[in-house]
Amino acid sequence: MPWLDSIAMSVFRVAAIQDAPVAFDRDATLAKVRALTAEAARTGAKLVLFPEAFLSGYPKGVTFGAHVGSRSNEGRRQFQAYWDSAVDIPGAACDELAAIAREHAVLLVIGVIEREGGTLYCTVLFFDQNGTRLGKHRKLMPTAMERIIWGAGDGSTLPVFETGVGRVGAVICWENYMPLLRAAMYGKNIQLYCAPTVDDREVWQSTMRHIAVEGRCFVLNACQFARRQDFPDHFVPMQGAAGDTVLIRGGSSIVSPLGEVIAGPLYGQSGIVTADIDLDEIIQGKFDLDVVGHYARPDIFRLEVNEQPSPPVVYGGPDRRWSAPK
Repeated sequence: MPWLDSIAMSVFRVAAIQDAPVAFDRDATLAKVRALTAEAARTGAKLVLFPEAFLSGYPKGVTFGAHVGSRSNEGRRQFQAYWDSAVDIPGAACDELAAIAREHAVLLVIGVIEREGGTLYCTVLFFDQNGTRLGKHRKLMPTAMERIIWGAGDGSTLPVFETGVGRVGAVICWENYMPLLRAAMYGKNIQLYCAPTVDDREVWQSTMRHIAVEGRCFVLNACQFARRQDFPDHFVPMQGAAGDTVLIRGGSSIVSPLGEVIAGPLYGQSGIVTADIDLDEIIQGKFDLDVVGHYARPDIFRLEVNEQPSPPVVYGGPDRRWSAPK
């Protein structure tokens, strides 16, 4: 029957990586990204998602010497080390990630620490199977103490990309608790909703299931599994200095548009979570719920999204305005 052919073409495998970077070592982490991507590609995965801040580290449990009204010299040196390991966009690390995506013919979605000037951003990069860098998403609102070390993104990096495997976007960690940001993604008809995170709580799984049901999309949740030994010796978090101390316990999972957990969650170990998904399930799910379509009430509620860049300095004369590109 004709519809069976279309169903077969819409089915493919996706993978969520659960592992730790070689923290604060960009080159060593890139080598690990290459190895893990190759492993995921060997399973047949067409999309490979890495966790938040994978390149090259989420410094869980340290304060960077920051207190209300003061910062320590040691904390400043810690920030310097973090900045040294961050990623320029574009730059050599981006070129390496592009080569990895191209070599393994996968759509690569990865959390990185981006640097621009003296500021760091929690960012997700997207590379297609040909190695083309499609773009990026900067985390809009760093959570709590993250604001000490990361800047905030603006509306100019809220992409959903049309790719060979569907419409792909990313919402990072607790951005997923921003209802209006979720609505913005749904309005762009996101199909593969990537949620790179370091949230390893059990309740996070409820969030992932809710988003899948609400947006009628596949949700891919990739979380780090990281221990103290994955960080350099000078890194002493509040959780303790023992090498086997677990700092981030994982919980990667994949959820269907009807909220069914079809892979994972994986806790307490490194691994790759994979699932075969069928994009046709998205339309089948929207038969009875499309929150930006027939289940919306734009006569009562409407979201306006500002996608213009918001640079802090704009140069130009009275007849022209321009700013340094991001």
